[in-house]
Amino acid sequence: MPSSSSIPWFDNFVGVAYRYYDLRMNVVPLFDDRKKASDIWHDTIHWWLDSSIKIRFVETSDEYWFILGSDSQRPENNFSFFKVLQKSENYDRFKKGHGGEAYLRLGVYAKKSRKDVKKDALCDCSHTAEDHDEGDNDSCLYEKCNCKQFSSFLVTLLKRKKTISDIVFLDEKNVKDDALAWNCLNFNKYSKSD
Repeated sequence: MPSSSSIPWFDNFVGVAYRYYDLRMNVVPLFDDRKKASDIWHDTIHWWLDSSIKIRFVETSDEYWFILGSDSQRPENNFSFFKVLQKSENYDRFKKGHGGEAYLRLGVYAKKSRKDVKKDALCDCSHTAEDHDEGDNDSCLYEKCNCKQFSSFLVTLLKRKKTISDIVFLDEKNVKDDALAWNCLNFNKYSKSD
C-alpha cells in the first residue's frame, strides 16, 4: 500500500443503515456475513476508545462519503471505513436528528425471498408477501404493480455498540480542514483520478 495513507482503508461492506429507536440514533455499517461483522468488531472496533471514534459525512451532489475511523489500542489491526453512498431520506433524517451523538453498531443485511418470510412481510414494491403469487416467480398480484418477483431484506443488528460524539458533515470543498476526511478522499478519490 502506498505511504500516503498510514492506516488502511476498508470499503468491503454492503452499506450503512440508520436506526432511530434508541436513546441515541444508530449508525450501522452493514455486512452480508455475520461472522465477518463479528470478526471486524472483535479485531478492530472493540479496541477503539469511544472518545476517539470519528464519523465524517462528505457530501458531493446526490452522494455522500461515509468515513469512519479511530485511534486504536491495537494499531496493527486498525483500519478506517469508507463507502460512497446515495443520499436518502434516512441519511437526511440522521443528519437533522443525531444531536451530536450516535451509537456505532454493526449489522447483517440479508435478502429474503417469499418462502423465507411471514405473510405480512413487505416486498420492495411495498405489498405484503401474501399479495404475491406463490408460483410464477412470486410476482405481485396487484394489477398496477410491475413487481415480477418478491424481494425483501432483513437487517440484524449485533448487540455491541460504541458511543460516537465526533460527527461532522462536510462539503467536499471543505475536506482539507479535516484530517480524516482529507486522508480518505486524497487516498481513495484524488490519487486514483490522476
